[in-house]
Amino acid sequence: MARPRTPLLDRQRIAATALQLVAEQGEFSVPQIARALGVQTGSVYHHVDGRAGVIELIRELVCDLITDDALTLTRGTPWDRALEEWARSYRAAFAAYPRAIPLLMTNPVRAPKVLAHYEHAVALLLAAGFAEPDVMPLLTALENLILGSALDLAAPETMWEPTSETPLLAGALAAVGRGGRADAAFDLALAAFLSYARTLRDGAAFRGAGA
Repeated sequence: MARPRTPLLDRQRIAATALQLVAEQGEFSVPQIARALGVQTGSVYHHVDGRAGVIELIRELVCDLITDDALTLTRGTPWDRALEEWARSYRAAFAAYPRAIPLLMTNPVRAPKVLAHYEHAVALLLAAGFAEPDVMPLLTALENLILGSALDLAAPETMWEPTSETPLLAGALAAVGRGGRADAAFDLALAAFLSYARTLRDGAAFRGAGA
């Protein structure tokens, strides 16, 4: 019997199937992946390092949707604009798969592609003059902002149901209009973050000049 031209199983198909399961139910199991692909559970383990390996494949798949070109030092994009471009791309990627956020954020990052994003971001901030102890708190805060906003985009349009007892809330919601609240909140939070980051950087530069 001739061998099939397309392999029944590979890491790409495992990742795509796992991500689809997460999108549908917020979780996955290796036996579920195997059933969806029509193979034995043991066959999946030949391609991945257990559940943790599948999670990293999912992380890489979502990461492929994020553009980090602006973070590359050779591009010459100002650091604050580079962070903004990265943040907006990052948010869009996770907004497409919001149910993957709790899964990915509670497991250590090992995927080389994802670590490369952070390596570029750290290099960018250090080159911009940030003090090394400030870099990871800044990136973590930015990531929290991004992922919280991605979840907000996936939330129901009507998160509050004002009553006659909350007329001010009703008015504030009406003033934003339908479909604009999550984007407006992200724009506001990102602008505040970048403003603080500029102040922090200027303070680091001042301390360095006075040393």
